[in-house]
Amino acid sequence: MLVKQESIKSHIGHWKTSANGHLTIDANGDEKTDYSRWRLLDDRGRQTWHYLESDEENERWPQSIADRYHMGLPTELPDLLPAKSPLQAAENGLAFFSKLQLPPGNWACEYGGPMFLLPGLIITWYVTKTPIPPEYAVEIRRYLFARQHPEDGGWGLHIEAHSSAFGTATNYVALRLLGASEEDPRMIKARALLHKFGGAIYGPHWGKFWLSVLGVMEWDCVNPVPPELWLLPDWAPIAPWRWWIHIRQVFLPMSYLWSKRFSHPLDSLTTQIRQELYTQPYDTIDFAAHRNSISDTDNYYPKTWILHAINWMLVNIWAPYVRWRSLIKRAEDWAWELIRMEDENTDYAGLGPVSNPMNMVACYVHDGEGSYSVRRHRERLHDYMWLKDEGMLANGTNGVQVWDTAFITQAIVVAGLADDPRWRPMLTKALEFLEDHQLRENVPDQEKCYRQHRKGAWPFSNNTQGYTVSDCTAEGLRSALQLQEMHGYHKLISVERLKDAVDCLLLMQNPSGGFTEYETTRGSTKLEWLNAAEVFGGIMIGYDYPECTTASVTALSLFSRFYPDYRVDEIRAAKERAVRYIKRVQRRDGSWYGSWGICFTYAAMFSLESLASIGETYANSKSSRRGCEFLLSKQMEDGGWGESYLSCESHVYTHHKQSQVVQTAWACLALMEAEYPHREPLRRAMKLLMSRQQPNGEWLQEAIEGVFNQSCMISYPNYKFCWPIRALGLYSKKFGNEELL
Repeated sequence: MLVKQESIKSHIGHWKTSANGHLTIDANGDEKTDYSRWRLLDDRGRQTWHYLESDEENERWPQSIADRYHMGLPTELPDLLPAKSPLQAAENGLAFFSKLQLPPGNWACEYGGPMFLLPGLIITWYVTKTPIPPEYAVEIRRYLFARQHPEDGGWGLHIEAHSSAFGTATNYVALRLLGASEEDPRMIKARALLHKFGGAIYGPHWGKFWLSVLGVMEWDCVNPVPPELWLLPDWAPIAPWRWWIHIRQVFLPMSYLWSKRFSHPLDSLTTQIRQELYTQPYDTIDFAAHRNSISDTDNYYPKTWILHAINWMLVNIWAPYVRWRSLIKRAEDWAWELIRMEDENTDYAGLGPVSNPMNMVACYVHDGEGSYSVRRHRERLHDYMWLKDEGMLANGTNGVQVWDTAFITQAIVVAGLADDPRWRPMLTKALEFLEDHQLRENVPDQEKCYRQHRKGAWPFSNNTQGYTVSDCTAEGLRSALQLQEMHGYHKLISVERLKDAVDCLLLMQNPSGGFTEYETTRGSTKLEWLNAAEVFGGIMIGYDYPECTTASVTALSLFSRFYPDYRVDEIRAAKERAVRYIKRVQRRDGSWYGSWGICFTYAAMFSLESLASIGETYANSKSSRRGCEFLLSKQMEDGGWGESYLSCESHVYTHHKQSQVVQTAWACLALMEAEYPHREPLRRAMKLLMSRQQPNGEWLQEAIEGVFNQSCMISYPNYKFCWPIRALGLYSKKFGNEELL
């Protein structure tokens, strides 16, 4: 790969030894680090990758099986006796997967997929004068080139998406900041595609924001994000505290930086990039005329005429004539206070990898380069980085630790393996991890910073990030009950703490009967008229989700089995409202739309299981029967199920070109939990799951599994273990452990 050495000396760090990183050249001609020197450190759920340059360090810290697996290196785990029956296949899968458990008790994995995360991180490092570790620079370059579209040379919103102006412009810039030459043939191809889209001025709002922060676009091209919005009284229907948590936390630092008009001072590299991103000379572009320009490849959710009118008023009347200095200062000061509280409440880890880099830039502007806030952000951004065989990427959060650990625990229980002495030490460690990461108290000034009650909750990743998530709380509660109450594991999580989790869940139900994920719904669906992101749908408020609602019903049902006298009336009423919601949102064809996994298959699993938890099954429930019949209508010729991510975008079931292990397991679990009486469709599916299993017990990665905001996909690679293990084991319990292969 062509690298401009003069462009990387100042902002990419230096190697620590004379070996200069032990670099080699990979099959694509790009520099590659020595993968035998990488280690994953899991410090009580904080996961960071470390490159050991010296031979002494490398010898003192041996590489683990999990390290090698996550980087795509040979694990050297032995082949197992070929599985003849479903339970044997489940045990083989668990034998492999157990080796990937980390010392604190959790499992780690890539949580990648979105292609707009790395550019924001890299621009943040650049504009805050944060030296980019050279090993990061090498491996991020490798990853971005590995994920470049092989035909048109661009990048999309996520790894399986079509190329777009957003993905192509921002990832092109990221590569240039990492030292890639504009003369590299791959960069020439990407630039040609970007120009075909009309240049970077045809990117969406978030892309224009980041390019303006870097100083390669003018702020006039960015639709306004005035921090005065944060001064609106709480009763105002459009007050930001009513917005969905992620959009709220993104627009908070975005509004602060928009008001400050912060741009990185022009230097030789950004001057050159300015000349590469557009179809005409930079100085001749009327950036203000392109505030609303957007490529069709990005325009998933077009701006409404109402938003266009508001933006026109803000640009042409509010900003030049009404926006007085004292009001600006008051708005910026309050926005800064909210940023500060978010940083301190999460120890600068932040909610996610979009808002947190923006917060770091805001800290750089407000507190200065050498401040504690900037230094702590620099440390925390490492929490988002992940290494795999293709290189280094940015995870969608600082991990999936609690979420995956809860599901893996449940898989072993449902499969009937929790009492096997081989797995008790592993499950004990998993329980210890879940105990450690239950949230024990609310954040300070909860109402002031608009945070949801969190005492008793479980987060998605770890307790440092510390946000309540309804289905994570439900799955954490369920896992604890299964191990402690059903299988006699030591009661690490006290009865009072289990009740705290129930209390938290009950607070998260909406009047509709449904549950959102982070917070109760605070605003009207009409707020979607103000959706300025363009590339996402359903982003402005917290919506009811079948997955969150059904998970909560199932957990509450299990809790009441063991603690039948606690808040009896409230739990019963909550479940009744939730079930009415679940039935109400079931579609005419018997399906449910899933918002966090792909798509109708994912939602069906949770919905049918929750109905079964209150006694509604295929035999006695019309809703359950319709759900089963929908799934059966989608079974493929090979016995499996396979659903494309396009279902999420179009809201219409779309077959994948081939069946998928994960979705096959979801469909089977849905049918079995609903007590579907006929074995043959399930038997065919079990044979497919078993046929895809490798000799060492693992399953290989197939298509992407997760989604958010309807249009962006995200990876859950541990799903290919926990769900097949669960399905295979449950089949053997329900139908007998017959030989299928």
